[in-house]
Amino acid sequence: MKKLLLVSLLFLNSVTADEFMVEDIRFEGLQRISMGAALLAMPVRVGDIIDEGDVAVIIKSIFSKGSFDNIRVYRDGGDLLVKVVERPTIANISFSGNKQIRDKQLNENLTASGVRIGESLDRAKLLNIEKGLEDFYYSMGMYNALVKTVITPLPRNRSDVNFIFTEGISASIQQINFMGNDVFSDDELKKIFKLRADLPWWNLLANKKYQKQVLMGDLENLRSFYLNSGYLKFRVESTQVSISPDKKGIYITLNIEEGHPYSIVDVNVRGTKARKYYTSLMTIEKGEVYNGKKVIALGNAIKRQLAEEGYAYPQVITIPEFNDDNQTVVLNMDIDPGKRVYVRNIKFSGNQITRDEVLRREMRQMEGSWLNVKSIETSKERLNRLGFFETIDVRNTRVLGTDDQVDIEYTVKEATSGNVNFAVGFGSASGISFKTGIQQDNWIGTGNRLGISAMVNKYQKNLALDYRNPYLTLDGISLGGKVFYSEFEASNANIVDYNDKSYGTNLTWGFPINELNYFDLSIGYTHRQIEKLSGYYQVKKFMASQERNKTNKGGLKVNDVDWSISWRRNNLNRGVFPTAGNYQHASLRMTIPGSDVQFYKAEYDVRHYIPLTASNSLILLMRGRLGYGNGYGSNNNKDHLLPFYENFYAGGFSTLRGFRSNTAGPKAVYDRGVGNNHALIGTKNSIGGNAISLASLELIVPTPFISKGAQNTLRTSLFVDAASVWDTEYDLKDAQVISGKKYVYDYSNPFNYRASYGAALQWQSPLGPLVFSLSKPINKFEGDDEELFTFTIGRTF
Repeated sequence: MKKLLLVSLLFLNSVTADEFMVEDIRFEGLQRISMGAALLAMPVRVGDIIDEGDVAVIIKSIFSKGSFDNIRVYRDGGDLLVKVVERPTIANISFSGNKQIRDKQLNENLTASGVRIGESLDRAKLLNIEKGLEDFYYSMGMYNALVKTVITPLPRNRSDVNFIFTEGISASIQQINFMGNDVFSDDELKKIFKLRADLPWWNLLANKKYQKQVLMGDLENLRSFYLNSGYLKFRVESTQVSISPDKKGIYITLNIEEGHPYSIVDVNVRGTKARKYYTSLMTIEKGEVYNGKKVIALGNAIKRQLAEEGYAYPQVITIPEFNDDNQTVVLNMDIDPGKRVYVRNIKFSGNQITRDEVLRREMRQMEGSWLNVKSIETSKERLNRLGFFETIDVRNTRVLGTDDQVDIEYTVKEATSGNVNFAVGFGSASGISFKTGIQQDNWIGTGNRLGISAMVNKYQKNLALDYRNPYLTLDGISLGGKVFYSEFEASNANIVDYNDKSYGTNLTWGFPINELNYFDLSIGYTHRQIEKLSGYYQVKKFMASQERNKTNKGGLKVNDVDWSISWRRNNLNRGVFPTAGNYQHASLRMTIPGSDVQFYKAEYDVRHYIPLTASNSLILLMRGRLGYGNGYGSNNNKDHLLPFYENFYAGGFSTLRGFRSNTAGPKAVYDRGVGNNHALIGTKNSIGGNAISLASLELIVPTPFISKGAQNTLRTSLFVDAASVWDTEYDLKDAQVISGKKYVYDYSNPFNYRASYGAALQWQSPLGPLVFSLSKPINKFEGDDEELFTFTIGRTF
């Protein structure tokens, strides 16, 4: 007859049982668990002598394996019989009603807690998870939130687990009260808080929804505010958060003790290198009110200086010494630079295409020298400016077995360094335009640039080959060259009609001045043959000095040799989608004396990025461009002018969005008068001008509906563009207009500007940069063509 030793784990009954020797161990109720696995969980073996005191140990040991819901132990003669009820297996996990927490995050949390498909169902774990999720919602101010687990049994001892969420709404802050503040008013203190009870519509950073984490941050900001004002003894005595009966309103009461402001009477700096850094970096004056921000900044400046001299792990500890009688404080700063650290190796990872030598030549931190934080950061900036990488991370790793050596590793994620120059535009008047080409800025990983373009569209045929080696010498002197052939039909490019066939070549040397400044020197040759010249007034003025270069058909054939010099300063923090810094480029190009056309052309471009938030979620981009060109010297007593084919134009993606390419600016006029009695006919045909000014203001905003990681490849912006193109040689502003008067105005006036506004989206795609923009003119003139939408591949702003 079987004798029950224990009914269950949760209800232990002491029963009398004689000691007996276990002759055999048997299990009943096993389904998924094998007999061998069950026996391994047993703390007794056949041949052991047990009594009733051992039964609890047996059940506890088996239950600890987490596979059974119920365990009973019987004696059957000399056998030990264990009857078990296995826990069901989780067949599926699902969620419903969750909006604040994504399914992916929930699954990660469940996996970390040991709840996953295929595992045994542990109801106790599920209860703990429910409570943890509800606590999370409570920390967000969602006090009506409920999380319930529904378990649905399935055949073969399986179960579905469904988490049902009832989130409700976040409680709103109804009132924030301060108690104990005499120096600063409630309104002054409330301005420090992101949590607000009275939230104006224009305040995008404040938050009326209660969140515990945000409140903790606000309290820390409050402490910093008082410390920066000299109140060293300030403290928050208590924080009371009360909830309205309907759990929709929050009332916060803060009891604070302000204390008194303390003045600094002395600063004692102690350490082996204390005096040097104390005198060179000291920004705190004796007698001034204590400012916690300045004290921290001084400590960081000292650490930074030490880190630039190889002391990688310096310690700067500031200990205030108070005098409560007169509210003064002495600052005792202990400086311990530690050991000077040297760089053993510099390593690179993630560069699948770019060769190590391309990255290594941008390094300003040298192997074998002491570690210099500034050189490491400069090296990272130089890698960023290459434009080959989306992200660059750098870290220092101590060398095992030493206390004065580190390895530096740069981890890069390569961007698309080559692109297909492909552009499509569409406007109400322009229809569709198309061009294509290929450029590789990191040719087979060498860092050299190779461009091969064969563009064919309705107005241009162009074949060009260019190559540039940025490191011809170890000093960074570069060498590049270009060979090109081009056919251009101006009328199809929205310019007054002429056909231009040209070919030529140039050679360019580059010279680095320092980390930011670079000079280029170039010399080139161009042969140009132009036909189908229209006889408008502006081109006639230019052709007056070109009698010897006219063709039999009234065209123009010229050979020019030019030289150019340019300067650029690149202080951008990244080569792709910068967030801070500026880029400037100035150039002067001039044909040498004796060329068929003697002219010069000067240009200046600037871009400046200003981060408006610490997280770079809002960035202000300011762009500008100035250009001017003219002729020099004379031929047959006729002054040379800037040739019409070198004119500046506005309109299109790169100059003035919202306007059709090249259409915003001076128009061609025909003079039908005699002698000095001018009679003009105006047209809407664009001819450009010899001077230009462009300005753009762009607010870069977070791209909605994308992950944070994708922000490195997508950029959204709102912009305002303005441009003016004028002709300083135009001298018919008072002439009579007999036709097309609406197109004729003073083309020499630089204040005849155009402007537009719109939005743009940029994507660093595998094909290269893609840019989409929608824009609308604000100010325009007759003859200017609008272009609502543009789509461009191959260039960004």
